[in-house]
Amino acid sequence: MLQVRKSQDRGYADHGWLRSFHSFSFAGYYDPAHMGFGNLRVINEDRVAAGAGFGTHGHKDMEIISYVLSGELAHKDSMGNVKSIPPGDVQRMSAGRGVQHSEFNHKKDETTHFLQIWIEPNVRGITPDYEQKNFDVAEKRGKLRLIASPDGAEGSVKVHADAKLFAGLIDGAEQATLALDPKRKNYVHLVRGELEVNGQKLGTGDAAMLEGESTLTLSGGKDAEVLVFDLNP
Repeated sequence: MLQVRKSQDRGYADHGWLRSFHSFSFAGYYDPAHMGFGNLRVINEDRVAAGAGFGTHGHKDMEIISYVLSGELAHKDSMGNVKSIPPGDVQRMSAGRGVQHSEFNHKKDETTHFLQIWIEPNVRGITPDYEQKNFDVAEKRGKLRLIASPDGAEGSVKVHADAKLFAGLIDGAEQATLALDPKRKNYVHLVRGELEVNGQKLGTGDAAMLEGESTLTLSGGKDAEVLVFDLNP
């Protein structure tokens, strides 16, 4: 079974300094039909205005991934990390028993565009942890590159969750396939461009939710950047 959710059906919030699309219920957006998918809890597509950002705030028992699309995201946390996250980098923060952090766009004339992703962990109360890695464009061109996994396989960042995350760039005649476990859930989020997912056409911001499927085929891409989640049902 494959169900498509269109970009325009997501929640939306405009705070002036922040414009955000919510794939699942978050903050002031509530939709009982979209509380998460498997152990995927949040995908927020955020655009942070120049010189603005999220002030210091806390998280607990959540795996948080930042995937920057354009601009840069300045990160600071109570673990002592002070980092800049550019496009191509994947940041993973395990909130564990509690962490404080801030995320800012220090550019004076450029919006920071990024995806904020939350995955529910399979362990709680762990020591907070941080990891950041770069994945080159060539690693994702015409294929699905593993960028997050429970064991850090293939150089991916390690998440304390029963989930894997792949990223791909698909254009023209390029095609990527992935064998799926029909007993698990899979979520495809099209970051940009156009793409066919098992024959279903998606546009920028659209998503496909797959259950009971054994194969994922991505084709017909037009400058497509895509994230694919393998999730605990």
